[in-house]
Amino acid sequence: MSRAELALCSYWNRAFADKRKDRRYYELVEDTIREGYDYKYFAIEDEHGEVIAIQPFFLLDQDLVAGVSVRTRVLIDSIRCMWPRFLRMRTLMVGCVAGEGHLDGDELSLGSNAELLAAAVVTHARDLKTRLIVLKEFPAKYRQPLRSFLSHGFSRVPSLPMTRLNINYSSFDDYMNRALNSATRRKLRKKFRASAHAPIIEMSIINNASPIIDDLYPLYIQVYDRSNFHFEKLTKEYFCGIGRLMPDKVRFFVWRQEGRIIAFTLCMIEGDALYTEYIGLDYKVALDLHLYHYAVRDMTSWAIAHGYKWLRSSGLNYDPKLHLRHLLDPIDLYVRHTSLIANAVLKPILPLIEPTRYDPTLKKFSNYAELWG
Repeated sequence: MSRAELALCSYWNRAFADKRKDRRYYELVEDTIREGYDYKYFAIEDEHGEVIAIQPFFLLDQDLVAGVSVRTRVLIDSIRCMWPRFLRMRTLMVGCVAGEGHLDGDELSLGSNAELLAAAVVTHARDLKTRLIVLKEFPAKYRQPLRSFLSHGFSRVPSLPMTRLNINYSSFDDYMNRALNSATRRKLRKKFRASAHAPIIEMSIINNASPIIDDLYPLYIQVYDRSNFHFEKLTKEYFCGIGRLMPDKVRFFVWRQEGRIIAFTLCMIEGDALYTEYIGLDYKVALDLHLYHYAVRDMTSWAIAHGYKWLRSSGLNYDPKLHLRHLLDPIDLYVRHTSLIANAVLKPILPLIEPTRYDPTLKKFSNYAELWG
């Protein structure tokens, strides 16, 4: 289904209703992150022709080696001088452009819905002239219902995981004293003292970032440009729209020093968890003031005070999360080629190019083995 056809589907208003990223989020992403993506939707119907689940997907030109080491990247780039599309494929991705994927529908129907999709998706991909199919970053809780994809020729490999931190404590100090070792506590307190003699930093929390977007967006771009991994690039329209469309689920934490915005985070709420989605930092002061840890302290304190039990974070920046006692929250990629022969060649290659292979910090987490599960 196209977005126009989806608008005529009454079920769409209920899709993903129990998730922080409900149908409003998918509409926002389609409306604000356009470059390089062609958005569509699978509709799953019951025996009476009634839609019982919607599964968003998108088409793009995928770089299969986006997560490899710098040394391997140099080799790949040299090959692409002569073969520009080497390890690039037109791809059908099931899931969300900005964030992890989820299965729609009630809990009892997830397995049967996944089986229907697994049986049909290769035919649809061929009709859409795509060579590769990827289920993008589905949390490990879906491994059981998604087992049907493995019997249809898909391979499961880990993507760069999210993380989770238990914050079921009375305060941030209580968390530090009970969860962290003495060396980490000492280092954190030293970082927090770095801002003690600087002009006061003040935090505010808002839902709608539109009035200050020209101050926030450059900070997001600074973080984006410094990253070794570049995935979707968010737009000003995305940041403006998310709070306006989803004020019940969105919180912007904003830090100012002498009236000037120096950091922000975009967070979302689901159940007893606060999800930290994106961060922006002013690197003219961020390192000296240890703004990342400053932000973590303030967000954690706010979440504890408001009754949240978990702080969940998007991928990357694993070293500080390791020392703060986060656990990994595995998310998976399910991959297959539409050609049986090419798929047989691809299967043994996938473990060599999956992104977690090249991050040594991940192996230090106590639950690292869960990535492969």
